[in-house]
Amino acid sequence: MATPAHCLYCFESLAASLEHKELLPLRQVHELWEQYKASLYTEAADREEPDLPELDVEPPPNIEDEIEEELSSLRENIKSNNALRVPGSSSGSSSSTPSSVSTSSSSQTPTSGLGSSSNSSSNSFLPAVSRLPSSQSQSYLATQDEDKPLFVTWNTVGRSGSKTLRGCIGTFEAQELEHGLKNYALTSAFDDSRFLPITKRELSTLECGVTLLTDFEPAPTPMSWDIGTHGLRISFTYHSKRYGATYLPDVPVEQRWTKEETLISLMRKAGWGGKKDEWKKVADLKVIRYQGKKVAVDYTGWMEWKEWVEKQGGP
Repeated sequence: MATPAHCLYCFESLAASLEHKELLPLRQVHELWEQYKASLYTEAADREEPDLPELDVEPPPNIEDEIEEELSSLRENIKSNNALRVPGSSSGSSSSTPSSVSTSSSSQTPTSGLGSSSNSSSNSFLPAVSRLPSSQSQSYLATQDEDKPLFVTWNTVGRSGSKTLRGCIGTFEAQELEHGLKNYALTSAFDDSRFLPITKRELSTLECGVTLLTDFEPAPTPMSWDIGTHGLRISFTYHSKRYGATYLPDVPVEQRWTKEETLISLMRKAGWGGKKDEWKKVADLKVIRYQGKKVAVDYTGWMEWKEWVEKQGGP
């Protein structure tokens, strides 16, 4: 599973290339990210539990006398009612007790806001793994050393928050993450043929997304996959030529496509030029489904992390 540290490392790789600076190792970025994340949770906990002054509140004067008078009056009424009872008759009685009013308090904890807006930008990319028990968290982090197929996506973020694709390239071959993330962060930034190379002045407008791919398997039919869960890798024959293309799992979600619309769009991306209602006639259409959740960090998130690192006396 991708983490914000992977996105930070891609930002570091791009900035190091553009500014001709030395690049931090991925493991060091991970360690600094974990320390930064812990500091944010500590700050959040301090804000949630303020030290409140103790209030010495005295009861109103003579309140005990008022209570005793109320009880005496109640006893007299009970005696009067018992005296008026008719022998042999049954009476239904209801006892009322003071209602208990409960108040619920909610405590806010940092949540994972990856890819979404948050009132607190410094907490905007805390992952759910932060709330795992330490043993599970260590196991989770240990998996980051595994080789994985991966994709790196660069988006331009507008003033309104709208996002526009700026570059996206990856590989289906398992990569050692330090090499693979750096390689494809730069390849998607500089070598995506659909766009001009990213420049230094664009850094402040960027968002970086990383997707690590897992669970590849043939789909029994072209429609045997789930939106939001699976990415697709297709191949087919058209006019005696072989074509292929892929969409990451988040694409149909972001575009709000149906499964059929997703397949047709993906076939057109591969080079198919037929009518959309004839896609089922395409010979030898094969679909490989896979999984992978994209994690994204924008320029602001990257700079907040960098500023924290600098304050700690880091590189």
